[in-house]
Amino acid sequence: MQQNYTAVIKQDAAWWIGWIEEIPGVNCQERSREALIDTLGVTLREALELSAG
Repeated sequence: MQQNYTAVIKQDAAWWIGWIEEIPGVNCQERSREALIDTLGVTLREALELSAG
């Protein structure tokens, strides 16, 4: 079953910041939007793996 998550992405000066609304602690900061999206995906997968067991 596929689960959907909401990523909030904002630019703050030279940095892109983002977090996943449904999972506390999944937040990232990168220099580009593309890198931020990749990092959020990795961090979300790691958080889900840790919570699973």
